[in-house]
Amino acid sequence: GLPCALHSFYPAHRAVAGVHPWVATMPFVKVVKNKAYFKRYQVKFRRRREGKTDYRARKRLITQDKNKYNSPKYRLVVRFTNRHCICQIVYSEIVGDKVMAHANSAELERYGLKVGLKNYSAAYCTGLLVARRLLQKIGLDSVYKGQLTYENDEDEEDEDEDEEEEYTPEVVSTKFNKRTYFVEQLDEDKKPFHALLDVGIITTSTGSRVFGALKGATDGGLDVPHSEKRFPGYDRDDKSYDADMHKDLIFGEHVAEYMRYLIEEDAAKYKTQFKEYLKEGKEPDDLEELYQDVHKAIREDPSPAEKEAWDGDRTEFKRKAKKTLEQRKADIEAKREKFMAEDEE
Repeated sequence: GLPCALHSFYPAHRAVAGVHPWVATMPFVKVVKNKAYFKRYQVKFRRRREGKTDYRARKRLITQDKNKYNSPKYRLVVRFTNRHCICQIVYSEIVGDKVMAHANSAELERYGLKVGLKNYSAAYCTGLLVARRLLQKIGLDSVYKGQLTYENDEDEEDEDEDEEEEYTPEVVSTKFNKRTYFVEQLDEDKKPFHALLDVGIITTSTGSRVFGALKGATDGGLDVPHSEKRFPGYDRDDKSYDADMHKDLIFGEHVAEYMRYLIEEDAAKYKTQFKEYLKEGKEPDDLEELYQDVHKAIREDPSPAEKEAWDGDRTEFKRKAKKTLEQRKADIEAKREKFMAEDEE
């Protein structure tokens, strides 16, 4: 034990449970990087070293129950580049991840949206596109139609459905057999396609664009667990959700509002910043109708565009075939004969 003088020097409130007082106050000891250190050193995974993958989150997203054989967990992967939004439905295997459906906001040009391909509204459209594309691929597009953001045509023959009400981005869920499904109506024979949101390494702050893609996917008919706490319009202090504010972001009202502000305050900046909008002839009042038309066009034909055949010359950059042993020997013999002929002259 310690002498009494030292006991008085280390008061009781500084003592650590189960640790000697001297050990608790020891200075930081630098790790000695000797031969044994380097011999036992193990580097982290490459994508961890590059800061691209959160393996703690990935492990929980892909690990399936051991009593579920050949039933992978599906993920709704949402990523953003400097110009586009990318959404994929992915499942994991030992050899790597497999992609079931892919959608890029660059494809929205087919559906009439040629500007603003990375904002919240475009993320919603991309999530809607990947959801409808996947359900069409697996044959569930007619069973799970999701929520419509536009009014149905009068000549549409949907006897099963009631008259469509005004769209609201409230969270829709159905409880069946002690489980919650995030779809409006549940078919007991064909369960909805269940996926988990994979946001990567971005910060999941309230109102983030990834939740716009999530909302688009759920409105498209996918069963993705979520709540309204991360949607735009949710107030954490009051614990209230403003659905109208969220709806404005889905239909680009935040962009239209800024356009109106610049028109009044700085016309020169408006012409510069919204140059592409002006080139397409889009005014602030046109955006809501534009996004409704895009949503409708996506539902009519979510299939990917056919890949155009490349008509360039593939032989231009083709590598020459490697010579065989006989050809190399023949070349050497030809050079030898030529050299001997020149030597005789």
